[in-house]
Amino acid sequence: MNLQMERIGQACDTLKLPAIAREWSAIADRAAGQEMSFAAFLEDILQLEVNARRQRTRDMLLQTAGLPAIKHFDDYDFRFATGAPRKQLQELTSLAFIERAENIVLLGPSGVGKSHLAISLAYQAITRGTKVRFISAAELMLQLGIAKKQERLEAYLKRSILSPKLLVIDEIGYLPFGRAEANLFFNVIAKRYEQGSVMVTSNLPFSQWATAFADDQTLTAALLDRLLHHAHIVQISGNSYRLKGKKTAGIVPITDLEKG
Repeated sequence: MNLQMERIGQACDTLKLPAIAREWSAIADRAAGQEMSFAAFLEDILQLEVNARRQRTRDMLLQTAGLPAIKHFDDYDFRFATGAPRKQLQELTSLAFIERAENIVLLGPSGVGKSHLAISLAYQAITRGTKVRFISAAELMLQLGIAKKQERLEAYLKRSILSPKLLVIDEIGYLPFGRAEANLFFNVIAKRYEQGSVMVTSNLPFSQWATAFADDQTLTAALLDRLLHHAHIVQISGNSYRLKGKKTAGIVPITDLEKG
């Protein structure tokens, strides 16, 4: 390595430009071969660093988001899930709802792909540089309870609840909450009201949500009032993806209704 290349490397280290440090020589050789202008060469190496930084940001956001898996919207099987409102869901992939701090509520029986859709929208937001937090309702209640017991609830709410632009809470209603837990969950929704988007999935119709929140009708009504004020409600009907293969193989009986 000659002294000039060493000085360039040192300057890149000082300015924290690792992508340029790695690639500038190859880009310079290509620029010389193509007789590019100095401005074009500069644009290329700067764009290289911009792209690298965006990728590092996306990697960090994905690492901290808590997604249980990577799901893609295009992999959702609308041919099987005939009860899924495809046009409405397709419109939501623009992610404009996040900029408007609007909510999404995905309702439907178990196995129709609510979590798949929630994960896919969350992952798409991450690829666009949006901070996302994905958590199950049960895990959220556990973490809130621990934070309150340790007298650091406000710090937890600020870091994990208010910080993400999109908060995804999966599987509301699968496990009922006690009164203290229901109050904590209400606190989450109230603090994010008109401040950031919330996406939730649930197997319960709204008329049964009180059963998941300590049978407290007043609290549930106040919670739904805030959650649904600026919300896209996506109702999904149909049969379970997870049982699809087993029914075909004859492991699980097919009902008369499913036979058509």
